[in-house]
Amino acid sequence: MLVSARSFAEYRAMFALTEHDLEQRILDCPAGAASFVAEAGRRGIDAVAVDRQYAEHRAELGLLVERETAFKRELLAKETAGYVWSWYADADDMIRQWTANARAFGADIVARPERYVAGSLPALPFADDSFDLALCSHLLFSYGNRLGGEFQREGLLELARVARREVRVFPLVVYDTGARYEGLGALREELAELGVPSRVERVAYEFQPGADEMLVLSTAGHRAPARTAPGAAQAPDPVRWRHREAGA
Repeated sequence: MLVSARSFAEYRAMFALTEHDLEQRILDCPAGAASFVAEAGRRGIDAVAVDRQYAEHRAELGLLVERETAFKRELLAKETAGYVWSWYADADDMIRQWTANARAFGADIVARPERYVAGSLPALPFADDSFDLALCSHLLFSYGNRLGGEFQREGLLELARVARREVRVFPLVVYDTGARYEGLGALREELAELGVPSRVERVAYEFQPGADEMLVLSTAGHRAPARTAPGAAQAPDPVRWRHREAGA
């Protein structure tokens, strides 16, 4: 699992964010080393990032992502050979953009540390309805064949708990197969029964072929049950910095 560093502009496209959306209080979960919150801050947008990596690698995450992305250049080029190259010119351009985004993130987490909170799904360190809109990029369905249905359900319900209006999840395809997550329909039915209706929307962004849709959860009518075990133990972190192992 690679920690990525996508930009504010990519977030706008991936999540179809309007000017009205950007007037709301927004959570980016998990944020990784994305520059969304950094660039949002420069625009006066109220946005907060949360990621488990902020607990262990807070001071160096931007640099780690920069080095890890460069170290995996050949692998990234191979894995994305059949992708839609409209946002990036090529693999080298993607790495250049991610590097710039990681550096913007690294500067902002030092300048505005209160905007970057250590935490992870399915137990976030926020009160109910702390945000208007929660964004979840490249996790729940991208790694759906590894995380399991229970994690996804609990993760989505946790996002619904902290977001009082909407949750948006992108993309809906599995990273290593390119197929839409096969349990999506059943998961949506289960969420609807719990008071969280949803819809699928096409967005004006596609990098991985077929990854041009997001799931939108409507949370305005949802009231989460009290949590019986806040801060429960999390699974081991799957992120490893292989450039360090190779002595780079």
